[in-house]
Amino acid sequence: MPSLEQTCECGGSGELSAPRLRSDTPERAGLDPEELRLLVQDVHDLTTGERPWAAGAVVVAGRGPVVAVEEAAGWAVRYASYDPEADAGVELPRRSRVPMTTDTPFDLASLTKLFTAVAAIQQIERGTLGIDARVGAYLPDFRAAAEHNITVRELLTHTSGLRPELPLYDYPDDTTRLAALQSEPPIGVPGTYCYSDLNLLLLQHVLERITGRTLDVLIHDGITRPLGMTSTTFGPCPGAAATEDQRRPWAKADRGMLRGVVHDENAWALGGVAGHAGLFSTAHDLAVFCRTILAGGSYGPARVLGPDFVELLLTPPGLGFALDQPWFMGELAGRGAAGHTGFTGTSLVLDRATDTFLVLLANTVHPRRRPAANGPRAGAATRVARAVREK
Repeated sequence: MPSLEQTCECGGSGELSAPRLRSDTPERAGLDPEELRLLVQDVHDLTTGERPWAAGAVVVAGRGPVVAVEEAAGWAVRYASYDPEADAGVELPRRSRVPMTTDTPFDLASLTKLFTAVAAIQQIERGTLGIDARVGAYLPDFRAAAEHNITVRELLTHTSGLRPELPLYDYPDDTTRLAALQSEPPIGVPGTYCYSDLNLLLLQHVLERITGRTLDVLIHDGITRPLGMTSTTFGPCPGAAATEDQRRPWAKADRGMLRGVVHDENAWALGGVAGHAGLFSTAHDLAVFCRTILAGGSYGPARVLGPDFVELLLTPPGLGFALDQPWFMGELAGRGAAGHTGFTGTSLVLDRATDTFLVLLANTVHPRRRPAANGPRAGAATRVARAVREK
């Protein structure tokens, strides 16, 4: 089987390179500057006060190859710990806090799923993986998946019937964790949507089995390296924005204040590399990722997917990507917008109808996890949607 490097096509003679991102004015991007000014103001407002939506945030937005907004607000590290009696964070002295910058990496949480999905579509494009093939054909030792005829498509569309998660962090070692995944049967009706981290964990095992490479190598060699996404990697990532003071009973493990190590307890138990969580990245790197999908799989001289396979990726209901979800896409939803959110406060949206993209990264779980408040995500996307001018 050819290597990822051999099958990653690059522009050569007779083949035009896709434009790279550049910073320019909203007007040059075909976006309204006033709406983008309000977007930036909104992000700053979200990070201020005693109980902000997030301790800090970075927003990048643009249209076509133009980045029209790239702004940081608040703090990458604001709290030393969480005080459960006061139900509030214990703030660090101002001189000890770490300001947020546009280069701050974030724990992407479930945005990792998008990279696992693209890695899978790359194998489909190469003919080494079948979209409707049964998982058992690749992983016969995953007995439950084989017995219930779970398919690759069902993993990518969250229609396998697998439960949302397993407490792998409570298992004593890698052997028992693997055995739990191998024996876990679907509990829902196959074909019915049920969002599950287990889908992407099984897909990780499929990809690693058919390629003989670990997921971190597949994503690096097949996606981030050719695209020049040098700030996107599995942890540890020491300079990342802090996440949670992770302690029971509100969390599932007792690990203290986390910074630069994966927040997700299962990804942590699996060594930090998992199909559903574990990647760290910056807002600019994710803008490159968005631009690549919008450009049909190419960025600069690199091609990580062919246009037909980007089309497959984004054909309803979407493979890995969520499509047209107003709860976090706001008014960008409706004509084929695609994206995802992450538990730590991350999100991205790309809209092929308007050729726009929005990356909003925030450490909303710093100092403690809370039920998701998605209004700010939807509001930011609506600002971008209203900023679009006719070209």
